[in-house]
Amino acid sequence: MSSSPENGIVTIPSHHSVDQTVAKLEAILQAKGVQLFALVDHSGEAEKAGMHMRPTKLLIFGSPKAGTPLMIASPSIAIDLPLKVLVWEDAEGKVWISYNSPQYLQARHHLPQELLQNIAVVEALTSNASE
Repeated sequence: MSSSPENGIVTIPSHHSVDQTVAKLEAILQAKGVQLFALVDHSGEAEKAGMHMRPTKLLIFGSPKAGTPLMIASPSIAIDLPLKVLVWEDAEGKVWISYNSPQYLQARHHLPQELLQNIAVVEALTSNASE
């Protein structure tokens, strides 16, 4: 796992293709009753514009039960919610999963420690999808 404290992005390897990883993430979200608000196919949109881009997809998801207390405690976190997970392929064909570190978001928005669990689920979600 790699983490960049400067920008708060955590990146972990996936043992699956971009599409397989996205499918696993979607299945986990559905099983947990978490709403997938959008799936942005950046590479698909690039292709429509006549450009080539390695497979790159962004999942935007969340739960009002988890997110609302965060936004009540610190309204600025609404700029980083719903949560996002980026699944992308590098130049060597390796697939990666990137997301904002919950600790980074906590510090960025001065969230109380007891609410960290509301966004920390992204770590388990991405870990499960990468295997």
